[in-house]
Amino acid sequence: MARIIDISREEELAMAEGRRLLIVGELVAIPTETVYGLAGDATDAEAIARIYAAKNRPSFNPLICHMADLAMAERYADFSPLARELADAFWPGPLTLVLPLKPDAGIATAATAGLATVAVRVPRGFAGRLIAETGRPLAAPSANRSGRLSPTTAGHVDADLGDRLQLIIDAGPAIVGVESTILKVEGETITLLRPGGIPAEAVERLTGLSVTRPATPGAIEAPGMMASHYAPNAAVRLNVSHVEPGEALIMFGAPVIDNAEAAHVTLQLSKTADTAEAASRLYDVMKQADQSGASAIAVTPIPHDGIGEAINDRLARAAAPRPKDYD
Repeated sequence: MARIIDISREEELAMAEGRRLLIVGELVAIPTETVYGLAGDATDAEAIARIYAAKNRPSFNPLICHMADLAMAERYADFSPLARELADAFWPGPLTLVLPLKPDAGIATAATAGLATVAVRVPRGFAGRLIAETGRPLAAPSANRSGRLSPTTAGHVDADLGDRLQLIIDAGPAIVGVESTILKVEGETITLLRPGGIPAEAVERLTGLSVTRPATPGAIEAPGMMASHYAPNAAVRLNVSHVEPGEALIMFGAPVIDNAEAAHVTLQLSKTADTAEAASRLYDVMKQADQSGASAIAVTPIPHDGIGEAINDRLARAAAPRPKDYD
């Protein structure tokens, strides 16, 4: 089982052990402001293979490469003036940019799923400091089995992957609670590949450009684009106003719910209808509902504005039909 080191008590030890394992190609679960990541050296093909194996992740699903700062990111990706403006405004933070991969950059081919682009992000806090100490970019998808609910605590990681890695670094609950926003930048066009911790409206205010959204699902260009993803074991119903007997009810605010007394358990994302609070609690509440023994999970409506777009995206993927080989 994995060793867990709490940085509130032993940050120097966590840094030293994390660095030691990463530079020899091992995997480490690390805290970020979005969710906990399963980190490995993005330039080491064997480490990347270990990430895919540990998660049972499809090889066509690329990984985000986390950087210590913009200067490190510029060694691996080509930044246009627009991409640099976005990086200057939102890094470190929950924004991932999909940009042209520099020739001979050294990122393992499997980390980009063979694409000519690379997804790059600069995380806040301990993760960013660990990358700087390691001196190498870290590929770090969410530290859970592929397709399942993302972990927002060290305990979540331990329950799902604790037998598949040596070290989990514990920094308490993730602050943002949903994954990063992913933007593809081409010329003066910004395409939202995955909504996340930075609302599209904030990007539009900064740049004066409209953020486009793909009209129909296309090729997988970034993490989180598979139709079925972020899913609990139980089936999920969305935008409910009525509860079936035995369902777990997940509330946002105080909507009027028919037959609410029939719920197996009732959980609250945000009593005050605060979407930021709901985002930070989303995966933890979904896990509680899934582990309650309920027959299904029913979720009340959540606004789509701001970070609500990311919440609704995760819920829609959680509710989507699952392929036969889903794991």
